[in-house]
Amino acid sequence: MKPNVLLIVLDSVRARNTSLHEHANDTTPFLNEFAESATRYRQARAPGTTSVTSHASIFTGLHVNEHRVTSAEAKLSEGATVFERLRDEHGYETGVFSENVWITDVDIGLDHGFDTVVGPQDVPYPDALNPRSFVSDRGTGRFTEYVRECLRDDAPLRGLINGAYTKISSDYPSLLPSFIDGTSPGNLYTDKFLDWIDTTVNDEWAACVNLMDAHLPYNPKEEFNEWGDDLLRTIEDEAVDQWQLHCGDGLWWRQKAREALYDGAIRQADSYVQRIIDGLEERGVLDDTLVVITSDHGEGFGERSRIRPARIAGHNVSVHEVLLHVPLVVKRPGQRNAHEVDSVATLARFPTVVENALEGATAPDGFVPDRPVVASSYRITDDESLKARALEHCDDLSAFESFTHVVYEDDDDVVRKYITWKDREATVEIRNAQDSYKVSNTGGRKVREVFGEMEEAAVRAEGSGTDDLDEATYDRLEKLGYV
Repeated sequence: MKPNVLLIVLDSVRARNTSLHEHANDTTPFLNEFAESATRYRQARAPGTTSVTSHASIFTGLHVNEHRVTSAEAKLSEGATVFERLRDEHGYETGVFSENVWITDVDIGLDHGFDTVVGPQDVPYPDALNPRSFVSDRGTGRFTEYVRECLRDDAPLRGLINGAYTKISSDYPSLLPSFIDGTSPGNLYTDKFLDWIDTTVNDEWAACVNLMDAHLPYNPKEEFNEWGDDLLRTIEDEAVDQWQLHCGDGLWWRQKAREALYDGAIRQADSYVQRIIDGLEERGVLDDTLVVITSDHGEGFGERSRIRPARIAGHNVSVHEVLLHVPLVVKRPGQRNAHEVDSVATLARFPTVVENALEGATAPDGFVPDRPVVASSYRITDDESLKARALEHCDDLSAFESFTHVVYEDDDDVVRKYITWKDREATVEIRNAQDSYKVSNTGGRKVREVFGEMEEAAVRAEGSGTDDLDEATYDRLEKLGYV
């Protein structure tokens, strides 16, 4: 029997702020417990520092410099992802569940492999008729038809409220209360995923659940907000654009203060992972499932770059460890005992791990490659929308130009990291998620050697950019800081 495949991505969760990696706050109690019968990778790295670049690498097994999908200007060609192969070649039923529109709505190819796509549910009543889905299916200008559909539905009033909310948020956003931010907590997507298993799936299935609870804005529910208070909520409500931090008067203390709310958001996401795992166990399918729990990238709260003349806010053009070092816990089908892997690993091995599982070969260190682990951050000039947003606050973008390339290698009890950017280079030694330090301004030779052997893969097609996005998708990308 072939195993089910479940990829859980804790969007924006960096290893440093998880108790799984010895963070002072107990942010991931369930992941700690789950790792007692799973494989914990101590030195896992994301291939890129954004949702686009990392997910493209996770889904294809290619490095960022090989797939070159860094914005909406490019997309993956048909057949490039592991989920497409699972569906088309192995007969899997596939689904993706996330508020992250890069995966579900923007045409960059990440959704190609999924029969079921559950994207943003940004209405007051997600289980009632959703005008966004209605417009997608029927087209615009059908107000009367939408009202009739609501009246036929089991929850007519809720559908009408959804319609009114969508109209107001689009045409008169200032009329909405400030506490409504248009985001949905991850438990909505965990429930949609479990409902999908109950109502849609008949045979083997493969799914990706991306939880955005720890992505900015950081607004954990009160029950998980163990380290924040009302003052921090106010600071979060008044948070400035990351480019204002980079190029304005700073206010870096505010960015650092937000980290306490970020910890609460990670704690919230951890509880939703538990909801998923408990649900699989209750349905008797956990032992038949390859479970991979990780993150696509981390977050910056003012840390100084080791190579660029800049500090890090959010996650874009930097390769600092707070962005690349991510949690990774893997439970192989039937696994009972804990296992720890200290070698440096890469999320780009996900397709290989899946394919090996189909053959019954589930090595305990499957995410450790036989070639160097690498990572890249792209140039701001590769994304015209992001560049335009940065220029609203920055007169000089030179600190954010040019690719930054990274090569990792194991060296006894440390991981050695070699970096190049423009004509600069650096070597950083890393002991764990909490401790890393620059040891020299050299290391470029190793980077040039490894990246010089890479060739662009034939998986990249021209994208449509952001101009053709519907208004709701564009607005969501803007709220998340991507355009």
